[in-house]
Amino acid sequence: MKLAYDLEISEIDIKIIGLLQEDSRSFSKIADKLDVAVGTVYNHVRKLEDKGILKGYTVKVDFDRLGYSLTGIILIQVDGNYRTEVEKELAQLCDVIAIYDITGEYDMLVIARFKDKTMLNSFIKNIQKRSKVKKTIVNVALDVLKEDFRVKL
Repeated sequence: MKLAYDLEISEIDIKIIGLLQEDSRSFSKIADKLDVAVGTVYNHVRKLEDKGILKGYTVKVDFDRLGYSLTGIILIQVDGNYRTEVEKELAQLCDVIAIYDITGEYDMLVIARFKDKTMLNSFIKNIQKRSKVKKTIVNVALDVLKEDFRVKL
């Protein structure tokens, strides 16, 4: 299979990625499900890492149980050509979990997690005091119906 950027990956690579998204802890479980040797899975995973397709490993966390029950969705309009600079600054903030360049009236969408409205308020004021930020719209998620960044392969 040929992907964007002229990357070639095999059908087993696609299956391994899908299984890693389900459980990235055990190569032996993946090998059992695919009926291949553990070494085969290991070699494919290393090649996928070398190609930059697999960028790291993570776990799914129940943020509510850790006290981060407030999700802020913030639209930001930036002055002039400072989009990249502002995005880099915001990416360094520990509350930010995602930043997207978007089309339309606003330049970026930021998703961040907070323990309470005081943290959210402080975060928004920090963004708004930046000279390159023209305008923000803040939304608070009332309920999370789906939050899964995996893609079914």
